[in-house]
Amino acid sequence: MSISQQPYTVKSTGQILDQLYELKQQFESKHLTELFQQDPQRFQHFSVNLEPLTFDFSKHRIDQKVLQALVQLAHAQDLKQWIKRLFSQEQINYTEQRAAMHWALRLPEQHAQHPELADAVHTQLQRMFSLVEKIHAGQYRGATGEVIQDVVNIGVGGSDLGPLMVSQALSDFKQPTQRPLKVHFVSTMDGSQLSDLLHKLRPETTLFIISSKSFGTIDTLSNAQTVRLWLEKALGQDLRTIQHHFIGVSTKPEKMTVWGIAPENQFLLWDWVGGRYSLWSCIGLPIALTIGVQGFKYFLAGANAVDEHFQGAPFEQNIPVLMGLLGVWNNNFLDIQTHAVLPYDGRLKYFASYLQQLEMESNGKSVQRNGHRVEWDTCPIIWGEVGPNAQHAFYQLLHQGTQSVSSDFIAPVQRYNANQFTYVDNAEALIEQHNLALSNCLAQSRLLAFGNQALDASELANLSTYKQYAGNQPSSTMLIQELNPYSLGMLIALYEHKVFVQSVMWNINPFDQWGVEKGKEIANQLLPILNGEQTDVSALDVSTQGLIAILMGKQRG
Repeated sequence: MSISQQPYTVKSTGQILDQLYELKQQFESKHLTELFQQDPQRFQHFSVNLEPLTFDFSKHRIDQKVLQALVQLAHAQDLKQWIKRLFSQEQINYTEQRAAMHWALRLPEQHAQHPELADAVHTQLQRMFSLVEKIHAGQYRGATGEVIQDVVNIGVGGSDLGPLMVSQALSDFKQPTQRPLKVHFVSTMDGSQLSDLLHKLRPETTLFIISSKSFGTIDTLSNAQTVRLWLEKALGQDLRTIQHHFIGVSTKPEKMTVWGIAPENQFLLWDWVGGRYSLWSCIGLPIALTIGVQGFKYFLAGANAVDEHFQGAPFEQNIPVLMGLLGVWNNNFLDIQTHAVLPYDGRLKYFASYLQQLEMESNGKSVQRNGHRVEWDTCPIIWGEVGPNAQHAFYQLLHQGTQSVSSDFIAPVQRYNANQFTYVDNAEALIEQHNLALSNCLAQSRLLAFGNQALDASELANLSTYKQYAGNQPSSTMLIQELNPYSLGMLIALYEHKVFVQSVMWNINPFDQWGVEKGKEIANQLLPILNGEQTDVSALDVSTQGLIAILMGKQRG
């Protein structure tokens, strides 16, 4: 690993790593209970506030020496310069010869540093906002003149998970509309999801969004073709049917036009936006339809606030940097290979799934930027579930299993107290429930950290071995004042930048996904065989040959 010229004194990478491996040996046997006993001010020393969010990392197996060494390693890896490169228009996604400018999607209008970029982004956003307002006002009509009342987003991966996750998370902020409006999501290619949905919809009042960066994703286009046939069967094979009932979001206007989507219903993306980073763009149309134009603007503003924080805060107080460095410490020095995301808010039920794609598709790499194999393990396995559900599923493993796991606990401070909530009549009971969820959130992180020491002394005295807890499982806790468009925008951007920080530490490109692309390519090679258009399977392995024979009905399984 080379070190660029720095404006400050920095140790060599080798010296820093030697120090970190020495600290690793110390901390392998050091318990969190001891660390808290040594520093009564530990929470103040290891937490950062970025309104309206507090990041508590005091329950990680670190001290000031570890934190200092990790920060020095970040400097040695030239993280500051890499952050500057990210927020430029440089092609840092070098394998695809593209920039990675998802941050540009949340630039304020008339941005002084990037005026042309901001103008291009806001031109598309304004077009999307106009459509949203038209639909909300009941002014957008289908081919028969009826008002649109159902919108179906057809996408996969980033074109599905992001909008789905955010729309679910912000369901309490649903914008009132002239007519009741429902937003649905379809992603699976096996047809079951789509079949179940179409039975509940009327063609006359349904609008479909085809979200595909390439407008060539077979999963998405297969579903789009199915709904096209469904519409044409009911409304006739008229160009007006397609023009009134389909919206396209893509980098490929020519492909959308060939498919039949009217130019005024085409919203453009840019090559410099990766799918898993695209929900801030017109891919976020389902989000805007859910929370309204103003809600979407707040959502972008929250992310932009984190962009500014990421660029300006010193590393010791920089939340995405800290998140990234703690992950490196846990993964590469404490040998913790899995990371659980545990939100204590049912509205965040898709958040862990979203982060699985964001983190593992970005940093699941084994080749460095220089073409050599990586020197360290890269991305841990990301998993998780809404906390109360998870407690009755896999927390047993976290508390008493043999696996070391790090965790993120996420919870809102306040809930059920805003005017937009429809359940104000039951507010008191619901607030009690929320307090129950919060108490569980705090209790679980305490037990994971301190084990037996979190128990009452009288209980511990004669406690059977199988009822005891080792603890020492590290975790972060993120408290947000309220889960709303602004704070959710912040939360997502924090994880985006955490991913980037770790990619710099591991010297990998987080913006490509060649493994995903190759899987699609091989699927396309096998499809003609299953369709009966090709019979020669001799080039395939015997396992695949045997499975194809069963699928083609040539032999029984």
